[in-house]
Amino acid sequence: MSTQTTAGPALPAVAAPRRHRVIASPLGELTLVGEADALAGVYFAQHRGRPGTAALGPRDDTILDEAATQLGEYFAGVRTRFDLAVRADGSPFDLAVWELLTHIPAGETRSYGQLARQLGDPALAQEVGAANARNPLCIVVPCHRVIGSDGRLVGYAGGLRRKRALLDHERHAAGGNGSLF
Repeated sequence: MSTQTTAGPALPAVAAPRRHRVIASPLGELTLVGEADALAGVYFAQHRGRPGTAALGPRDDTILDEAATQLGEYFAGVRTRFDLAVRADGSPFDLAVWELLTHIPAGETRSYGQLARQLGDPALAQEVGAANARNPLCIVVPCHRVIGSDGRLVGYAGGLRRKRALLDHERHAAGGNGSLF
């Protein structure tokens, strides 16, 4: 999932400058963070773990048009998967978890334990939860589709109210009823 590259063995990796854009959504403002030609972050205004203002880079509402369009389509109920260049930096374990998230169909859920079993070790459920919490691309990498083993909604950086709304929206759209918003 990471597109991080280096210029060669003698040169350190240099991250591209970040810029951000703010868009409206039915669940409040979303901040989209761009790095080079990729989407590097999607954050709600009161997002737990949201980077500080300096880490977002300067505001530039002329960037990330395709990401803004696809998020609009998602909220309109006509898109369930995203086709975007993304840059999500994390540990190899984080990247493996985030990759699994992209394979959970819209309107469905998986437990942290189920994902841990997919990774080959049921004892990793808590680590899966921690990786899920570090996901910088909410909605696009659908961490809201992960629930507790007892079926309860737990742990969403955007807040449980938003997690419930996203799941309800996806189930509504999957039923052919379009957007719930």
